[in-house]
Amino acid sequence: MVLAMSRPHKHPRTGTYWFRARVPTDLVAVVGRREVTRSLRTKSPSEAKVRWAEVRAEFDTYCSNLRCGPREITEREAHEFASIFYVQWLNAHRDNPSQQTFWDTKIGDTLWSRREDAPPPNHNLGVNPDSVWDLTLRFAGHQKMKDWCWTQASDLLAQKGLPSSFQNQLTMAKAISAAIQRASLVLEREARGEFIAGEPTTVAKQAPSRQPTTSVWPEQQNEETKLAARQGNSLTDLVEGWWREAQAAGRKPSTYESYRNTFVILIAFLGHDDAGRVRRDDVIRFKDHRLMTPSARTGKIPAAKTVKDSDLSALKAVFEWAVMNGKIPDNPAAKITVKLGKQAKLRDKGFTDAEAKAILAAALAHQQGKESLRTNAAKRWVPWLCAFTGARVGEIAQLRKEDVIQRDGHWIIRITPEAGTVKTNEAREVALHPQLVTLGFPAFVHASSESHLFLTPAANGDVLGPLQGLKNRLAEFARAIVSDRNVAPLHGWRHRFSTIGMDAGIPERILNAIQGHAPRSVADTYGHVTSKTMAAEVSKLPAFDIAELQELARERNKSPDSSAGAKGLSKSK
Repeated sequence: MVLAMSRPHKHPRTGTYWFRARVPTDLVAVVGRREVTRSLRTKSPSEAKVRWAEVRAEFDTYCSNLRCGPREITEREAHEFASIFYVQWLNAHRDNPSQQTFWDTKIGDTLWSRREDAPPPNHNLGVNPDSVWDLTLRFAGHQKMKDWCWTQASDLLAQKGLPSSFQNQLTMAKAISAAIQRASLVLEREARGEFIAGEPTTVAKQAPSRQPTTSVWPEQQNEETKLAARQGNSLTDLVEGWWREAQAAGRKPSTYESYRNTFVILIAFLGHDDAGRVRRDDVIRFKDHRLMTPSARTGKIPAAKTVKDSDLSALKAVFEWAVMNGKIPDNPAAKITVKLGKQAKLRDKGFTDAEAKAILAAALAHQQGKESLRTNAAKRWVPWLCAFTGARVGEIAQLRKEDVIQRDGHWIIRITPEAGTVKTNEAREVALHPQLVTLGFPAFVHASSESHLFLTPAANGDVLGPLQGLKNRLAEFARAIVSDRNVAPLHGWRHRFSTIGMDAGIPERILNAIQGHAPRSVADTYGHVTSKTMAAEVSKLPAFDIAELQELARERNKSPDSSAGAKGLSKSK
């Protein structure tokens, strides 16, 4: 799994924020490096977050196109990509439209009227273009225009991660030529004083030019276009406006991150940031696109449930807020959904005893490699804490030193939104199992530095980004041991805890209080489960045989392929 660097990176010397991302493993050979970087050209943290999301969407599209392999682009795609040239050409000449002398509006339609099946000009081979490309056009300079369109087409295809085949370059070059011609016709009318309502404002300084051959992917184009679009009812503005109100109402930052990412992907898909231009058909096309396009990070197509519950829910919520606040006339995502079928259940969602023992044995024997001290500690302790608390892995991974306390002779961890994010947005205390004390968890906490035990917050105090990275690494750690894809590598602990808790005779209300489930009834909201009661019930959970786990760890280390043993284990259960 490739770990995304999911926050803007501040340059320690200049203070400018940068985008950094690891190239998916299957694309490293194609891209030519393992990591890409790009300056976000701002020192503002808030602006950097917006630009980071935009560049992330652009990079994801680039990777998706590379992964799809050779294909021919459609004319519609080409014209959508080439629309940037239309706006940029207007900007270049709008102040003085009569001075436009570089493009003859009468000949744009003839540029591609001859010998379209001939190969492109190749100046590097020393071939005379006139001898391989039939040029019987009527005006001087046509070949120069044609070469310019061809060069821009090649660059634009490279920017999008699309194959630079002859047919693709020809299709794109035609679209660029048409975009310039349309812009020239507008300028011709404006030179006569005929101004047209609804034409785009001036936003860019120049058309994109060929990038240096050392670039892995092209520099971000049209920054000013995006900034100008936000002056009206842009999609970006809608998300930010929704969040200001939702934040005041107590919605969690993780929801904002999810919704914003959906809109970033939508903006990249549509090719614009104008909320007023989004129609119902656009949302349907976006839904279909998400259901058919592999993720740039994982290489997998998003699940239908993800598209329904994450993407469409985000669009509906933000657009509905925009309608209620007079930003747009109607909700283009209303009543659009994905019908889900019932998936086949091949096994229980919780770890089996054998799988739990295998993961805990690996955690017990884990030795630090090149990873940080906190990541090493997380792999050592988080699986054990999840096994005996049934907590969500994120709740455990964000624990701080001050969240581990002793009261009335019982060791307790405090799971609180103050440390990061909690699904219910409510703090709770969980008593620790005696085996965790015997293994030395309180001693580890005592020896740790202040603040978070398993992660290092970002320079601005942000926890969500580092937390997600740590969860990815913990998932990789567990998945290397239990390869069965029918059980979640992190959430499997939570399901298993419920099973063994019921087997141990722990009352349902106490199990729910330990795990942080919402109350099932009004009666459950009266009174609270004390740490004394909780400690007594938690101690009913069976301890693990440490000698058995140590033997499992030794056997795993002796195996030539340690993952093979885990795969066999998963399949046999």
